[in-house]
Amino acid sequence: MRILIADDNAVSRRVLEASLQNWDYEVISVDDGQAAWDVFQSDDAPRLAILDWEMPELTGPEVCSMVRQRNRDTYTYILLLTSKNEKKDLIEGMNAGADDYIAKPFDQQELRVRLRAGQRIIDLQDDLLVAREALRQQATHDSLTGLKNRGTIVEMLHMEMARDQRMHDGLGLVILDLDLFKRINDTYGHAAGDTVLKECANRMASCVRDYDSIGRYGGEEFLIVLPGCDEHCTVAQAERMLSAIRTEPIMLESGPVFVTASLGATNLVSGVSGDKLIQIADDALYRAKHNGRNRVEFIDANIAASEAPIGSGRIAGRA
Repeated sequence: MRILIADDNAVSRRVLEASLQNWDYEVISVDDGQAAWDVFQSDDAPRLAILDWEMPELTGPEVCSMVRQRNRDTYTYILLLTSKNEKKDLIEGMNAGADDYIAKPFDQQELRVRLRAGQRIIDLQDDLLVAREALRQQATHDSLTGLKNRGTIVEMLHMEMARDQRMHDGLGLVILDLDLFKRINDTYGHAAGDTVLKECANRMASCVRDYDSIGRYGGEEFLIVLPGCDEHCTVAQAERMLSAIRTEPIMLESGPVFVTASLGATNLVSGVSGDKLIQIADDALYRAKHNGRNRVEFIDANIAASEAPIGSGRIAGRA
């Protein structure tokens, strides 16, 4: 683990460096508080630090206080090195954000034990961050495909709609539905159906741009949000995903199976709500199904916003 030493006393600093290097720490050494603060501001700042109390530019407690005011997830464990032994001074240092202190001249074994305690705290905090990220992933992503779940992709649509109101650079929306998916489940089994869903999700994800959003909208349906896209761009992206799905067979335990999809696409226009935009894309999807599947259909939201729906929207049993 990397560790920062900040001490203006050259002899004390070298003794610390030698001890820490013997214990297999990677040492960064500075001789004043401002230099220590500069190190802390870097993206890869050490997670352990030993700060002398009295230093030029900034004192150890001052650096502690500044570190604690940063808004970062990762925790930095800070030891104050001090010759002060008054209780009020030590309270001041701990209130500034120090985790522990060690008195000069320091005992090497005592320092080593205190640093081990710091490493345990950092490890525990890292474990909590990993657990938090896992919970966030579970809350926002579909467990089977790894794509965004319905709630998250709809939220992304509304976010991009709000952004487009400021930027006016276009927004496309696509709904993709795998054709005759029930037949795959009935013929090959639900495990095979899961394999098809995951592979199709991977193929779609490989086609979208870094700033596009794709999510599982429900069952075998997927919603794709395309910022910065006009009609031509939206249709081109939809065609690209369709090609990725149908060109190569998906390998199942029972053998290869070819899969196709139907896609409905539309574009954002002023005055159209998110729900209305999804409905228009869904009507375009219904048209693609009605016209033979394995195709992309586009409906201009400018025209559709004032008309009755083409299809019946969420149609039960639509294949």
